[in-house]
Amino acid sequence: MKTRILLLLVIATSIAAFFIFDLGKYLTLEALESQQVAIESYRSAHPGLTAVIYTLAYIAVTALSLPGAAVLTLAGGAIFGLLWGTVVVSFASSIGATLAFLATRFLFRDAVEARLRDRLQAIDEGINRDGPFYLFTLRLVPLFPFFMINLAMGLTALRIWTFYWVSQAGMLAGTIVYVNAGTQLAKIDSLSGILSPALLGSFVLLGLFPLLAKKVVEGVKVMKVYQKWQRPKRFDNNLVVIGAGSGGLVTAYIAAAVKAKVTLIEKHKMGGDCLNTGCVPSKALIRSAKWLSHLQRSKEFGIKQASADFDFADIMERVQSVIKTVEPHDSIKRYTELGVDVIEGEAKIISPWEVQVKTAEGFQILTTRSIVITAGARPFVPPISGIETIDYLTSDTVWNLRILPKRLLILGGGPIGSELAQCFVRFGSQVIVVEMAPRLLVREDSDVSEAVMARFKQEGADLRLEHTAKAFIVENGEKILVAEHQGKPVKIPFDQVLVAIGRAANVEGYGVEELGIALSPRKTIATDAFQATNYPNIYACGDVAGPYQFTHTAAHQAWYAAVNALFGQFKKFRTDYSVIPWSTFTDPEVARVGLNEQDAKEQGIPYEVVTYGIDDLDRAIADGEAHGFVKVLTQPGKDKILGVTIVGEHAGDLIAEFVLAMKHGIGLNKMLGTIHIYPTLAEANKYAAGVWKRAHAPQGLLRWLERFHAWRRG
Repeated sequence: MKTRILLLLVIATSIAAFFIFDLGKYLTLEALESQQVAIESYRSAHPGLTAVIYTLAYIAVTALSLPGAAVLTLAGGAIFGLLWGTVVVSFASSIGATLAFLATRFLFRDAVEARLRDRLQAIDEGINRDGPFYLFTLRLVPLFPFFMINLAMGLTALRIWTFYWVSQAGMLAGTIVYVNAGTQLAKIDSLSGILSPALLGSFVLLGLFPLLAKKVVEGVKVMKVYQKWQRPKRFDNNLVVIGAGSGGLVTAYIAAAVKAKVTLIEKHKMGGDCLNTGCVPSKALIRSAKWLSHLQRSKEFGIKQASADFDFADIMERVQSVIKTVEPHDSIKRYTELGVDVIEGEAKIISPWEVQVKTAEGFQILTTRSIVITAGARPFVPPISGIETIDYLTSDTVWNLRILPKRLLILGGGPIGSELAQCFVRFGSQVIVVEMAPRLLVREDSDVSEAVMARFKQEGADLRLEHTAKAFIVENGEKILVAEHQGKPVKIPFDQVLVAIGRAANVEGYGVEELGIALSPRKTIATDAFQATNYPNIYACGDVAGPYQFTHTAAHQAWYAAVNALFGQFKKFRTDYSVIPWSTFTDPEVARVGLNEQDAKEQGIPYEVVTYGIDDLDRAIADGEAHGFVKVLTQPGKDKILGVTIVGEHAGDLIAEFVLAMKHGIGLNKMLGTIHIYPTLAEANKYAAGVWKRAHAPQGLLRWLERFHAWRRG
């Protein structure tokens, strides 16, 4: 900080001295012309010293962004001639510009980043991708003030060396024009006369060249991608969508809504994982389990005794009933009525514009301008020794159970494993959760994990943390997991095992490898910022593409995939990941949007944190759910929300207010000024804003007010 202040003082003093002592009078065309003979005489007597003085003066003027660089450039031509004038000016101007660039970065980059992190991040991504092209274009066109370019680029993440050499190359054409004019100094009436409209037009065209060259390079790459494929003369479809999960349904819906010809292909069940094996069945199961947990807590509600007679098979049948009730929302009938051609069959991409579909009736080939892949993901099964001998369950197959496992081993303490673990504990299973990390829900802050684990332990779950699964064996007819804990083997007997350690994208079996569609390091389909693959007309969204594997993010990405696939030749939309919420439906629920503390620390983002304990909330006390908290991260000294974590009853619903606030830039002050119905759980959000407000109360002003009121009392 002291270094910044010192540098700022030096710069400010230098600029002030320039204007106070009216040094600008020496950097005018008239002054240069009047002193040309004296300057030439001095250069003849001291050529080396003249070059040094001139270079330092030029560097100082450009580094401090002072007026006069154009006159100094003319002086370079008048003093040194075209060749050496161009060389000296080229290096001096580039060095001075780079010093201005560095000073701006050192003085202001951190402050701007703290205030405008999201916007600056998007700018930096563009600079990293296309920065040299943009800078080169700006340097070629003299209409853009060079000092403004130096300062603006200093606030970005552009590399120093890149800024220097691109600046030197980009300014060279303009430097030559001005230096050459300087060799004929006596003929110049004004600086504006140097650049004629024709010359300015030439510079503009020259400035467009790198952007046009970039487009040409991109076009060549596209031609190379498509070179071995024969493009159809006409197309049956505007869009073919592979997979009828959340991403596919939304993509097809949007395409049909804008009257495009769209075909949706699904080989298994409409609705995908969410409807059939994920969100819907799991929440139905959680609801039944929670109802039973309330019976166990009957005394908390003033009821001496309560019990329930239930059959696990009936609960699982209820789950299927819920699926069937929701099913029409995602049905073939509904989407056909919306204008989508739905085909039940197995798709295979055989060219960038052709999809082969295998149905019960045989094969057919569809031609299409664009394709959107929404093939989803499947449970990842790790290559643990002996796992093939165990009849393991996954989040796809657990719904086939009709007999409650006596001892259920769950591999994985993430959201899926945690949700199902608590359900089966409440149904009466002896549940053992094996997790290699030191806590459950490792993506959340440690206090969040502790709150969930405390409830799990209270309800009887056996948490085996820092245990790594090594092998499955059978001894005397008993299934056993051999795990490693603190360097020692541990045997854990069980009756059934549920593997819940993540999901793998479905990238095989439908032409991805054959076409050479690129994959990411995480083995998902690699997409650009617009959801396009390395084939510009083939897009992907949802679990198959990542980076998030949530139903709502699949639907979010689907909008961009559909619109870009249909209208991308006119206008493309970059997928917005700025505000992504999610929830884990354990009890207590965990919901989050934006940064938490561990993310902020890992990314080096400064923050303040305020926490409101829901145990103090009237409605939570009345409901018997007085537990959990609302934790809000804000910019230091500001009410701008960086992230929120809520732990407690209906956290997944309560987080929506913060999602809206972050999306539209609403701070905690405005949330505090918004009426919330009493008594509701949503008041927790307002009270969290109140905690922030109290922490930032203007203490000095309050002391003066205290004195004022004392004076008023006499």
